[in-house]
Amino acid sequence: MCGRFVQLTAAPESLYKALKLQETPQAAPRYNLCPTQTASVLRLRKGEDTRKLEPLRWGLIPRWAKDKKIGARMINARAETLASKPSFKAAFRRRRCLIPADGFYEWKKPADKGPKQPYLIRVRGDVPFVFAGLWETWRGEDELIESFTIITTQPNPLCATIHNRMPVILSPENYELWLDPELDELEALIPLLQPFPAELMEAWPVSTLVNKAANNKPACLERLIL
Repeated sequence: MCGRFVQLTAAPESLYKALKLQETPQAAPRYNLCPTQTASVLRLRKGEDTRKLEPLRWGLIPRWAKDKKIGARMINARAETLASKPSFKAAFRRRRCLIPADGFYEWKKPADKGPKQPYLIRVRGDVPFVFAGLWETWRGEDELIESFTIITTQPNPLCATIHNRMPVILSPENYELWLDPELDELEALIPLLQPFPAELMEAWPVSTLVNKAANNKPACLERLIL
């Protein structure tokens, strides 16, 4: 799964170019972004040309949900079941999004019974990258919530040493295809949901600061010497 990530900590100019945004991101850096918090997401609706990052809540709430609390359990969507699971299949066909990230955290189980060790995982070169995601709009009696989920897949060899899943990281040449609101041919999208090449990524242990959602500081990224 992907339960924490880093967003907008790298130079905004590089993100601006990669996503072809019409305006430079203005949101504050997030060093420890947690489920149910708001993150910056890029999506395109039919007939829209403007590209900008919009605030959406992490944890997808299906349109048919009776209670918004279900979103806390929908922070990830498995690539293998997107086309069939009721919570995600409509969004997979019509409401896909890109979630910028500078890194993500996973917790490795120790060989003994000790506490799990958090690791920061990122693309080499300290450059922003993009998760494949889905978004939804949910309407309650007196509120409207726009939310998203991050798609996960089988881990590459690097991530497999830490966890049994990893988020789907899209290559820049596939951003347009994934975002296209007119495209509903799932056969063209499913091949994109593959593990990102391990040789292009790096990981290191970090402090347990990331275990607490209140800790949103650069120290969360620092390499820990074990």
